[in-house]
Amino acid sequence: MVGESSVSRNNLQQLLDGWLQAVPVSDYCPNGLQVEGRADIHRVVTGVTASLEFLEKAIAAGADAVLVHHGLFWKGDPAVLTGFRRARLARVLEAQLNVFAYHLPLDLHPEMGNNVQLGAQLGWTLERRTGDKGLVCVGSPQQALTVGQWCERIEAAFGRHVDCIGDRARPVSRVAWCTGGAASYVEQAALAGADIYLTGELSEPAVHVARETGCVLLGAGHHATERGGVLAVGERLRQETGVDVQFIDCPVPV
Repeated sequence: MVGESSVSRNNLQQLLDGWLQAVPVSDYCPNGLQVEGRADIHRVVTGVTASLEFLEKAIAAGADAVLVHHGLFWKGDPAVLTGFRRARLARVLEAQLNVFAYHLPLDLHPEMGNNVQLGAQLGWTLERRTGDKGLVCVGSPQQALTVGQWCERIEAAFGRHVDCIGDRARPVSRVAWCTGGAASYVEQAALAGADIYLTGELSEPAVHVARETGCVLLGAGHHATERGGVLAVGERLRQETGVDVQFIDCPVPV
């Protein structure tokens, strides 16, 4: 059953915007309320991507609103609604579902952001930021392990295989990381003196840069590394408003 507590759409929008847009940043999509649904919200379902699979599961779970990292609209999308875009939006409108999406603000948030959550999960101390918009985190691990041992730890934490480009026997004393599809920042990680650079999704050019700079490149999955932010925001939302919050995972292999 849906919980007794509720929050108005306007109040929820103010809360989320206040928490997540504190970091002014240009982005590839609109951040905040992307689709307006019903006015009173009893249940919020969080997830990584507003795919049709996720939306169907959220609606079946009784969601009044969803909160995702990857929303429905992106710069460069065609200015027509056909195919899978129409199917997603039609389902949202039919269910009167509110869609909240935060992309880079959710990566960058100093407490609930994807990057901070990833570092905390692995026991990595954030010391400074570098790269475009400060997206790359640089720090030190709390344990002295080899690359191979860190691969095992990361695989256990995220539940998937870690792609490793480099020497698995290398000791690690300096780490850098950025969740999602951020392989191109491996050069910044190398310049920051990192022994390893952990991201979600690897790319062909980044493999060559990693080999030529000597910074070990690790890929733990775009989706897998970006679950932490919505989980953290959902928990804070539950604590501060009392509304029912549920996380629904729709894993992908990259």
